[in-house]
Amino acid sequence: MTVDLRTPPGMFQPVPYHHVAVGTGARHVHVAGQVARDAEGRPVAADDLAGQVAQALRNTARGLAGAGAGFDDVVRLRFLVVGWQPEKYGDLAAGIEEVVEELGIPQPWPPATLVGVESLFEPDVLVEVEATAVLD
Repeated sequence: MTVDLRTPPGMFQPVPYHHVAVGTGARHVHVAGQVARDAEGRPVAADDLAGQVAQALRNTARGLAGAGAGFDDVVRLRFLVVGWQPEKYGDLAAGIEEVVEELGIPQPWPPATLVGVESLFEPDVLVEVEATAVLD
């Protein structure tokens, strides 16, 4: 296995992700920020953060699969959320939970970072998801 997810003793818990990922493979896969668009570029889940998170993760999974990877190979997830406030956490988590089994996202998740932003590239986009994976 090329990815070893860990939470060393003494690191803050509980969180829904591991704090550390050790990748031992030689090929790195970087999936650009994915948003809630279908294959034709049409918006999905307008004004629905949970729905947009789920679709963005589905698109991230497609990007990973295109390189022969999956969420088991991911060493880092990054979520960019427009107008982040702690009250939005429930919707973010609901979007992730909606696709955990469907996409095979490990529990706890790989190391993850959430960044609040003022805006993304189009006004209807509420979230963008980036992933980095390591393969043999």
